[in-house]
Amino acid sequence: MRYDMPLFRPPSEGDNLIIQATLGCSYNRCSFCSMYRSKHFYARPLDKVFADIDEAAALWPDAHRVFLADGDALALPAEQLEAIADKLAAVLPRLQRISAYATPAALLRKTPEELTRLKGRKLSLLYLGIESGSAEVLRRIAKGASPDGIAEAVGKARQAGMKVSATVILGVAGRHLAEEHAAATAALINRVPPNFLSTLQLMLEPDAAADFLGRWDGRFEPQDDAGILWEQRMLLDRLDPPAPVIFRSNHASNCLALAGTLPKDRPRLLAEVDGVLAGGRHLRPAWLRAL
Repeated sequence: MRYDMPLFRPPSEGDNLIIQATLGCSYNRCSFCSMYRSKHFYARPLDKVFADIDEAAALWPDAHRVFLADGDALALPAEQLEAIADKLAAVLPRLQRISAYATPAALLRKTPEELTRLKGRKLSLLYLGIESGSAEVLRRIAKGASPDGIAEAVGKARQAGMKVSATVILGVAGRHLAEEHAAATAALINRVPPNFLSTLQLMLEPDAAADFLGRWDGRFEPQDDAGILWEQRMLLDRLDPPAPVIFRSNHASNCLALAGTLPKDRPRLLAEVDGVLAGGRHLRPAWLRAL
């Protein structure tokens, strides 16, 4: 299998088959993200996608989980996604799940009926970047989405029976808006809980830093690790979702790895953060952190 590089996938998809249904990201304007800046969004022709699927099936006939790359495969028309799902099912007899990145806009463009049909074809897990529940922070980072739009997108996926794995970014609001960021993000999660929630820690690649910082009118003050931990604590303290949410902060960018289920494990998670703030536990060394 040859991929159009760079190739990105969620950490949990590391052992699964990856098929590039698209190249790049359909939005590709988030100021903090440099993942696809070297690519223009492109929907790959079905014959090329099918050829990759046939080659992959010959190499790995027992593959049971497939991730559709690149950055926003859900932006494809529903009929094209259905054709890809049908092809995967035809050549992978053990297929259990198809997953993909999804932007809020791509989800909002799909009808409930389209999402239900895709779920019926085993496209059952979507990775969605919430980043923040604050309208001001979303504007500053050029997310191209509003809190209400994100809530509607998550709700549509959940109503179709799909699972949603959401990410938020600690430090993305700087010191000035950290409390607003934490409070508004918790409010959004409590309003429409995803199945999975992960925190990442802001890390800017050199080719994204100028764009990101230029949108803050000189008012962005980066958080140090202590500030990140307080931000994490404020977020956790306010998270009280009406349905269980599996929470992780084990992405390589984080200074502190946490794991639990909210709201059940919130007291323990808060105690772990408090223990670190009191100096009782070491943080992940900076040289071990990465995007």
